[in-house]
Amino acid sequence: MKKTYINMLKEVELDQPIFIEALPGIGHVGKLAADHIIDELQAEKFAELYSPSFPPQVMVNEEGIIENMKNEFYYLKSAGGDKRDYIILVGNTQGLSPEGQYEICGFILDLVEKYGVNEIYTLGGLATGQPVEKTRVFGAATNTELTEKLKEFEVVLRSADGGIIGASGLLLGMGTLRGMEGICLMGETPGYFIDAEAAKALLGVLMALLNIEVDTEQLEERAQETRKMISKAQQMEQEMMERMTLKPGEEDLRYIG
Repeated sequence: MKKTYINMLKEVELDQPIFIEALPGIGHVGKLAADHIIDELQAEKFAELYSPSFPPQVMVNEEGIIENMKNEFYYLKSAGGDKRDYIILVGNTQGLSPEGQYEICGFILDLVEKYGVNEIYTLGGLATGQPVEKTRVFGAATNTELTEKLKEFEVVLRSADGGIIGASGLLLGMGTLRGMEGICLMGETPGYFIDAEAAKALLGVLMALLNIEVDTEQLEERAQETRKMISKAQQMEQEMMERMTLKPGEEDLRYIG
């Protein structure tokens, strides 16, 4: 493979679809939310993107079957209360280099522009590096009208002291050069594990913005697993801190190994 290309699996007709991007990122928050939408609303895959800018590896599933590094395009027709069409982008990787990211995002925008996309939602996580008591959803947008809309849904606006790295930011920036507008939503997360709790919070805001209903039962089950993981991580951190405060010569009799 010498260059990025898109493999069209089927031809589809869409009416000015809304584009949702959720490639892997911090806590896999956006990807988890988008995968849930695809599963619950039975979106259909119609294209795949491959690139030499992806990591030089393959994934291996639980059955021992390899999977190429790729981005996948799904579509929905007449979804939600507003009966809108959608293109949803997920995948197992992003580009490794800045040059690769720009090239890949250009290919992505070329494809969705062909279908009449002028509205973009990008999804991701905002890392805190520590446990989160109640997940907030942060956001940024391409214009003031959209930031005001985010405030109506209690989204915390991303402050000026931080950017949006990767495809979630680049697609919005490059999209404005093509007359597209959009929003980035980021679920607050510790950032060091797959965070279903943050994905659930993010999904709730996104579905409200788009006037779509999605059953979040399975996502709640994953969120419960996440809570247990956070609790265990906090316990381990506490035990580590206690061991660090032991005086010389003292033994930590709770440790067995």
